[in-house]
Formats: sequence, C-alpha cells, structure tokens
Amino acid sequence: MSKNCRLPDYTEYHFQPKEGLLYMLEGILIVAAVGCFFYHSWIACLCLAPVLFLFLKEKKRELAKKRRQELSGQFKDMVLALAANQKAGYSIENAVREAYRDMEMLYGEEGMICVEIRYIIAGLENNVVLEKLIYSLGMRSGLPDILQFADIFAIAKRSGGNMTDILTKTAVMIEQKTDTDKEIQLMLGARKTEQKIMNLIPFFMILYIDLTSPGFFRVMYETVLGRLVMSACLAAYLLSLFLAARILNIRIG
Repeated sequence: MSKNCRLPDYTEYHFQPKEGLLYMLEGILIVAAVGCFFYHSWIACLCLAPVLFLFLKEKKRELAKKRRQELSGQFKDMVLALAANQKAGYSIENAVREAYRDMEMLYGEEGMICVEIRYIIAGLENNVVLEKLIYSLGMRSGLPDILQFADIFAIAKRSGGNMTDILTKTAVMIEQKTDTDKEIQLMLGARKTEQKIMNLIPFFMILYIDLTSPGFFRVMYETVLGRLVMSACLAAYLLSLFLAARILNIRIG
C-alpha cells in the first residue's frame, strides 16, 4: 500500500461542494432569523456569524455519526461474509478477497466497506498483517466494535483459536447492538419531532404578536435593557437546544 495514500478518517466529515453550499445557506437563514426575531437588526445578524460556524460544526458531527453507523452495519456484513468463506475452507486472507465480491454486490464498489477491503487487500499484497489493517480501520472509524474485534482477532490468530466461531459471534454482537440502537432511535423519533416543533414555537409566538400587535415589542428592540433581556432569552433558548440534544443523544456501547 502506498504510504502517500490517505485513508478515510470516519471521525471527521468534509462537505461535498454542493452539500456544503446547501448547509451554508441553511445556516445563514437560521442566523438571519435569530437576528431579526430577537433583535430586529441586520447588524445583529453579522454579530451572530459565529453561530453559523457552530451550526456547520454540529451538522458535520451529525453526518459523521450517521456515516459511522452505516460503516458499523457494513462491517457486520463483511464479518458474516468472512465467517461464511472460512466455513467454505478459505484461509482468512483469501476469505477477505472473496468477501469483497459479496460486499460489492451489496454496497457497490464505492461503498465504504468496499473501499476499506480494497485497502486491506492492498496491504496484504504488501505483506502487512491482517490484524494490523483491521486495527487501522478501528482507529480511523472510532467504532469500539471494530477495535475490540481487531484485538480479539489478533489474540485468536496468535493462539490458534476457532476463527470461524469468533467471526460469527462478533457479527452477532454487532448486529444485536445495531438492532438495539435502531429500537431506541425509533422510540425517540416522536420525541425528536416534538423537539423540532418546540424549537420553532418562540419564533411563531414573536411573529404572531408582531403581526397582531405592531410595536408591542418595540421597547425590547430599541432600549439597552430590552436588548439585554432579549440576549438573555436567546441564551436560554440556545441552552435549551443544547440540553434537549444531549438528552436525546443516547449511545449504545
């Protein structure tokens, strides 16, 4: 494997040009809405520019998490394919090569696991031990399941353990954790929808009062004390968003 080849880091996420533009526009709209509703000032929108970068950072974190979840499922399928190939009599190295064909049919040649298997095959051809290649994937993915599998795999290979049994148990373990996570996310789905609706209620309330009682909030926008009160309200609003996101962010393992 070429030393100049940069392997993917799944703990980070980089926007594609079109994707980055869309999220940038979404962030600008959010900043503009906050500046207009809480301060009635375009200058405030400029002062709130750091919120845009926080929004983009949080979006990257969410997308990186989603990508790692997808990689975990694909890795589980790869381990099942390895176990099946081992049962068919292939050595573990040849089982990896055969598993690539199965993963290519499932996820296409540009699928994350297919890209990783190609790296592994290239490493094997350059006499890099398999356990080291799997451990590299675990470190870059940030997934405990893959790191634990790499450690167990290395110990089993050195001690001559039953590799087929280890592969099968590992796949079952990952599948159980994935299913549990899906069940939790399904149960939290309604709560997350409620949270999104609640996030918009303050804006609807301000808009409604502005339309039905023009000038009602004028003192809040034109006096120093009013702006301080609105700033305190904004801080409380952002804190509530942060706490709600953390409460609903349940992790397995």
